[in-house]
Amino acid sequence: MLNYKTKTMKPLKRISCLLVLSGLLFSACKKNFLDLNPTDRLTGTSITSDTSLFEAYVINRYLGEQVGVNEGEGSPPGFGRGFEYAMASSVTDESMYNTDNGSWLIEQGQMAANNTGFLGTLYARSYAGIRDCNYALSLINGLPLSTGHKNRLIGELEFIRAYRYQDLIRNYGGIVLIGDQVSQLTDNLQNPALFKRATIQESIAYATAQLDDAAAKLPLNNSSTWALGRATKGAAMALKSRLLLYAASPLYSAGTWQDAAAAAKAVMDLGKYSLSQNGYQQLFLSPNDNEIIFERLFVVNTARHVCMEISNGPNGYDGWAGNTPFQNLVDDYDMDNGKSITDPTSGYDPQNPYVKRDPRFYATILYNKAPYRGSTVDVYLPGGKDSNQGPSNWNASQTGYYLRKFMNDAYPIDNPWSVAGGQPWIYMRYAEILLNYAEAQNEASGPDATVYAAINSIRARASVNMPPLPGGLSQTDMRTAIQHERRIELAFEEHRFYDVRRWKIAMQTENVPAYGVSVTVNAANPSGYTYARKISLANRSFLPQHYWLPIPLTEIQASGGQLQQNPGY
Repeated sequence: MLNYKTKTMKPLKRISCLLVLSGLLFSACKKNFLDLNPTDRLTGTSITSDTSLFEAYVINRYLGEQVGVNEGEGSPPGFGRGFEYAMASSVTDESMYNTDNGSWLIEQGQMAANNTGFLGTLYARSYAGIRDCNYALSLINGLPLSTGHKNRLIGELEFIRAYRYQDLIRNYGGIVLIGDQVSQLTDNLQNPALFKRATIQESIAYATAQLDDAAAKLPLNNSSTWALGRATKGAAMALKSRLLLYAASPLYSAGTWQDAAAAAKAVMDLGKYSLSQNGYQQLFLSPNDNEIIFERLFVVNTARHVCMEISNGPNGYDGWAGNTPFQNLVDDYDMDNGKSITDPTSGYDPQNPYVKRDPRFYATILYNKAPYRGSTVDVYLPGGKDSNQGPSNWNASQTGYYLRKFMNDAYPIDNPWSVAGGQPWIYMRYAEILLNYAEAQNEASGPDATVYAAINSIRARASVNMPPLPGGLSQTDMRTAIQHERRIELAFEEHRFYDVRRWKIAMQTENVPAYGVSVTVNAANPSGYTYARKISLANRSFLPQHYWLPIPLTEIQASGGQLQQNPGY
């Protein structure tokens, strides 16, 4: 847990603050840029003697430093892994990463304490971020700042620290709560208290208390002085909603559904957020949508996030395939009449399978003959340009599908770094809050009118226009409907990995075969093609211990064996 002396960690007297070069941006709008000059290494003295540098240090805690990756190399650091290469979707039944990238061993149940694939840096990175927040909090009271400004920065640091704790809790369960005990490398790291894991209930109580205090200190709105991308009151409240929803879930059993419903309702009652009126697909391309509660933005032409298009695009367009959707997910999109494709009255045609589906399907997944960049996606054989008989065939999708969500057609696929651009990564949005409320309220009180209203508002949103859920559902039926809605609405946003675990259904969802589609030309069929399922990723496996990640072996060793490993590893 406290194995901080890694290759890339610097002593705090040489804090790296590469603000622009590391990809820090809090708005695509010029008026919201944080006009900061890139710096090299800052001493503790310079941070405490220059309040603008101190604030720059605080802002940079949204990024932190990715342990195990040298500066300027690999994926950008920061919260989560949802940027351009292997997403968390590719260790679920949503997708696979076409060329592995440390994801296949997780899908195939081969995780071990000494090998957790692309999730391996999460533990040390999170605690390094917590320590960095502690360091800033240990200095702030000595700075010549107004009380209001100081409180906002404290709230911001509390939010960032709580977000890091949230990441630890949802991956490892009960965690070590270091409080303010570690803020510098010179701190005594052999204190046994620093290796004692709290219970899940204690861990969530600590993080939510931090978020309550942060919400009281943070502004309601971003502004010219509190730029887009910085935490707000709503962001702190939304993160609390997520944590309390997890706490009430079967895997955690550390909270109540009533508390989870109340936390989500509190965000709704702010009256600040609403579902996007710009369309489901457009929502993920602009940082200024009123549905967005908290997002990460990127510096134009410097942050590597701008290569989303080349990382996930079809090979026939010079893309690298990246996170390719499974047939398992495709089959879960209903018809646009609200009926499942397994319903014989739905109108589904297995030889013309992409007609009249939930509109979110078309905004999320590229399929055979899908319109794309002035042409179509052609995965058929023989000869489809986006098949393994097309150009760069090593980049052809193994599932027969490509990712559509998050992709901006205004950016080039080939050499995407040559133009200005960079869509945001949304960590929290209002649809999640509505789904949180619906789930918690249904579990607490059954499917009342407010549950229906929350779910149906999402289904009826601009560009989706799906029919409302049928009335008279039982609590169990509504639970199934809500779980389905989360799968569709939040696809590829790195929720599925945690949802199937907290619901304790991963033994079912993660042990089924991972299917794709093979498409062959067939003039005898009305669509001109024959569609057949195929296995895309063999030997998927999920065992009971996989409900939690193993704590990295290096952290267990660094604790001298005092840190308790998760069961089964």
